[in-house]
Amino acid sequence: VPDGDHWFVVSGVANPDNLSSWCMAKLAEVLPAGTYRRADGDPGKAAFGWVTGQYRFDRYRSDAPEEGPRVLLTKEAKAIDAVLAEAAAVELVRDLVNTPAEDMGPAELEAVATQIAKAHRAELHVTKGDALERDYPMVHMVGRAANRSHAPRMIEIEWGDPKHPRLAIIGKGVCFDSGGLDIKPSSAMLLMKKDMGGAAHALALAELIMQANLPVRLHVLVPAVENAVSGNAFRPGDVLRSRAGISVEIGNTDAEGRLILADALTRAGEAKPDLIIDFATLTGAARTALGPDLPALMARENATADALLHAGEENDDAVWRLPLPNAYREWLKSDIADINNSHSNGFAGASVAGLFLDRFVPEGLDWAHFDTFAWRPVAKPGRPKGGDALSLRAAWGMLRKRYPAH
Repeated sequence: VPDGDHWFVVSGVANPDNLSSWCMAKLAEVLPAGTYRRADGDPGKAAFGWVTGQYRFDRYRSDAPEEGPRVLLTKEAKAIDAVLAEAAAVELVRDLVNTPAEDMGPAELEAVATQIAKAHRAELHVTKGDALERDYPMVHMVGRAANRSHAPRMIEIEWGDPKHPRLAIIGKGVCFDSGGLDIKPSSAMLLMKKDMGGAAHALALAELIMQANLPVRLHVLVPAVENAVSGNAFRPGDVLRSRAGISVEIGNTDAEGRLILADALTRAGEAKPDLIIDFATLTGAARTALGPDLPALMARENATADALLHAGEENDDAVWRLPLPNAYREWLKSDIADINNSHSNGFAGASVAGLFLDRFVPEGLDWAHFDTFAWRPVAKPGRPKGGDALSLRAAWGMLRKRYPAH
């Protein structure tokens, strides 16, 4: 109720002694603009949902309401800085995923990477044109059908002291996926602006790492393409030569994400990193198995998988581990090439896609793969409908513990 110029709000949470990220988020969505504080203590984890609950994507709206911020006061200065950094990373993912493909193609992903690299004095290297065809042949083949303004490229950022452990972060950057010649039905194309959600996660995580000055030698790789249809599109039955020298028969042009990730994983593995993490909106099978809210995690090392699962629970960003069964590797056999990019029996699609990627990660390297939806079909407190970061905070929580800042 109003009291002069002040507002007092009465609201309850399920467990005031153990606040979740989302327990105060609805308040941030519905309260009028102003300054607030929790009556009994600091907001803790709930500050994150308070911030992300105020997110709006209104780039294309002429009727966007003018709303002031809802500020939540806290005495935890250091903690709130970390909360704001994580919230900004999540909102970056949301902005990138929500932006339509015409305005978020490979060139625009490059521009975002350039901005991040400049802000943190990192090295940026972009490979395209003839060099892309030579060095990353599958990225070139998948993206060559797009028009010149959406030409494919490999975007790389390197940052940090070369003496520190090398960490590779990879994100699938398919800025729009028509399915190629194995064309998707129109209903399945409606959300395909989000097929660069893995790239959005990788760039946002990279910025968190650099902002926090983690003691790593960071290597970010974003293969950025549009899987389009034209006279020079790659075809079902084609055999592609990969950066690793492994020949790949194309069983389905709509299984293109794993092709561009394969070249990126090969490049990352050449430097023998301590850890590789990749993010990709890779399979519908993962969504069928786990739904939209739970990203699928696949990993070689049990300790790495356990650390990611624990960090997901600790940071209200749960993920679920799926296996990489050796018995299913034979489903990717080809009669004429080293491997096929798609299996025909329809079983275990997420795990089989993970097994395809595993073939391109050098033996002995620690590698984790997130098959994330990067989209929220139904709004929840602090999490509006649309693009979203799913597995970002799990990965960030694990990395903070594995490579603690000095």
